[in-house]
Amino acid sequence: MADDTAQIKEWLRQHRISEVECLVPDMTGNARGKFIPAHQFLSRGEPRLPESILIQTVTGEYCDDHWDFVEPTDTDMVLRPDASTVRVVPWAREPTAQIIHDCYHRDGRLHPLSTRNVLRGILDLYAADGLRPVIAPEVEFYLVSRNIDPDFELCPPEGRSGRPESSRLSYSIDAVAEFEDFVQDMYDFAEAQELQVDTLIHENGTAQMEMNFEHGDALALADQVFVFKRTVRETAHRHGIYATFMAKPMERECGSALHIHQSVVRADSGENIFATAKGEHTDALLNYIGGLQHYTPELISLYAPSVNSYRRLAPEIAAPINLNWGFDNRTTAFRVPHSAPQSTRVENRFPGADVNPYLAIAASLASGLLGMRRGLQPTAPHQGTANEDDVEVARSLEEGLRNLQSSPEICEAFGELFLQAYTAVKLDEFEEFNRVISSWEREHLLLQV
Repeated sequence: MADDTAQIKEWLRQHRISEVECLVPDMTGNARGKFIPAHQFLSRGEPRLPESILIQTVTGEYCDDHWDFVEPTDTDMVLRPDASTVRVVPWAREPTAQIIHDCYHRDGRLHPLSTRNVLRGILDLYAADGLRPVIAPEVEFYLVSRNIDPDFELCPPEGRSGRPESSRLSYSIDAVAEFEDFVQDMYDFAEAQELQVDTLIHENGTAQMEMNFEHGDALALADQVFVFKRTVRETAHRHGIYATFMAKPMERECGSALHIHQSVVRADSGENIFATAKGEHTDALLNYIGGLQHYTPELISLYAPSVNSYRRLAPEIAAPINLNWGFDNRTTAFRVPHSAPQSTRVENRFPGADVNPYLAIAASLASGLLGMRRGLQPTAPHQGTANEDDVEVARSLEEGLRNLQSSPEICEAFGELFLQAYTAVKLDEFEEFNRVISSWEREHLLLQV
């Protein structure tokens, strides 16, 4: 800790920082925290926040079981900065730093309701087996026109031509160029924050983009996705538009995903355990896929965390609806791309863009690790279009939460308290949403039933 403090102090001095954002990812994956003047950040000791912020719903409410998960006095937790996460805030007016903090109890224990700590716990399980996961996220999002009335449908913004997109332009270079100024600012902000972004493409939806990240450490990339979402939203605001990571923001457009490419290497040698030197797939790869198939129904609510998420997981809109896997088959939930032996990996296509990246990555890695530990065997690789098969996953948030605590090994990996709190928070969101009467109901049921 002392080394981290010295490192951060020197970094703040070199960058002449005047203000520090102390960030904590909440249950939804959004940033909570404090703004602290830099001189006070260095002199006043460890920041503190009420632990209850970790279990608020997406609307900022508390579930009925709130006091079952935190102290009834709503005590403070201690925040400790992670020096590896120190970055500038390139859109701030004053020289500002952002630092992701870990959450601790006052007695020094890691706080079990922190989603960053949940992922850290899964990585510790890999380390105990002498393994290290390597991941590469792909993050999709939409650009939309400013919309301050939630009753109005979203629509694509005007590009530099003065016209909004009106057709599907997958991988179109010219469609991306329509938002050249936005894209350049986004890349500049990403570079200033040392985000390992790689390729930008235009996806299938109107004004839908996808950013690919370089492969690397799981926790570091979860941090980067957390920062990237803030970055994209801030960049869009600068250009008078919105950027949204909703899983299904528009009725007639496809959904947005956060696909996770993942491999596992030996911690001592860096050897990929999914393939031999000759490129033959190993039992470890098959067991990993077996784990993804076995545990996804239980963990689906971590890949689809909101009521809107399940609008994406529907037939015929380019998202998985069952547990099939295949070789270089983008219609399956779990895809093994053709690649060199050292790059052999599995792509999990279930997570939506609306996920908390720490939890989605933790769920995927935990499933694979348990599959390898238990020697779980996958089904045969799927041939043809998987979307023609039956739906095998939950179609609502309430259904997705039913089995979240059904296996003892998942409870042990994530912590029973965390899973109970997550379930309570998300059920509260579901019930709040379920009280809203939709326009479809008024149109088709008002005078017809």
